Amino acid sequence: MAGAVADLQVVLGHVFGRPELLTQALTHPSMQQGRRSKTSDPYERLEFLGDRVLGLVVAEMLFNRFPAEAEGALARRHAALVRREAVARVANEIGLGRHLVLAKGEDDAGGRGNPGILADACEAVIGALYADAGFAMAATFVRSRWESLMEEALAPPKDAKTGLQEWAQGRGKPLPAYRVLGQEGPPHEPIFLIEVSVEGVGSAVGRGASKRVAEQAAAGALLEQVMS
Repeated sequence: MAGAVADLQVVLGHVFGRPELLTQALTHPSMQQGRRSKTSDPYERLEFLGDRVLGLVVAEMLFNRFPAEAEGALARRHAALVRREAVARVANEIGLGRHLVLAKGEDDAGGRGNPGILADACEAVIGALYADAGFAMAATFVRSRWESLMEEALAPPKDAKTGLQEWAQGRGKPLPAYRVLGQEGPPHEPIFLIEVSVEGVGSAVGRGASKRVAEQAAAGALLEQVMS
C-alpha cells in the first residue's frame, strides 16, 4: 500500500504530511463489512468533506469563467460538472481505480471500474487533500482536473426535464410522464413528491418545495439511472 500511496501522491501533486489520510480515502467501506462498530468510517467522512470542497471550487470556477451568465445557467453547469459521471471520469484519468483497497467480493464484481465507487473515492481523495494541506491545495487539484471539463461545453447544459425528454425521444420512447405522489411537511412549507416514468425504461421520485422543483429532481434522478 505504501508504494501505491507514493505513486498517487505524484499524480496528485502533493506529498502528504499525514499519508494515513490518503490511505483512508482509498480504503472502500466494503473492507469494514463484518467489522463495523459504532465509530464512523474515515472514508465516508473524507468523501463528505471532499464533496463539499469540490462543489465550492467548481462554483468559484464557473462564477469567474462565465461572468455574464444567470444563476440558472451556472447551476446547470455546476450540476453537470459535479455529477457522478464527471467525477468518475477524473478518477479514471488519474488511474484511481488501481489504487483502491476493496474487499474481494467488491473487487471481483468490477468495483475498480464502477463509476459510483470511483466518484466516491475521488471525492474522498479531495477531502484528504483538504484535511492534510488545506483549501488551496485541494482547490489546485480540482482546478487542474476540472478546467478542461468546464471548457468542453460552450453552452450551459439543458435542465433535467428537457434532457430527459430529449433522451427519451432520441430512443423512440414515449415522453416522460409525471404524477404527484403526495405532499410532506406543514401546509406553509410543503414538500412535494413527484414520480417521473418513461415507458419501458423505469421511474424515479423527486422531492421539492414546489412541483416544478420536484419534477426537475425526479427527471435528474431518472437521467442519472439511465446514463449510469
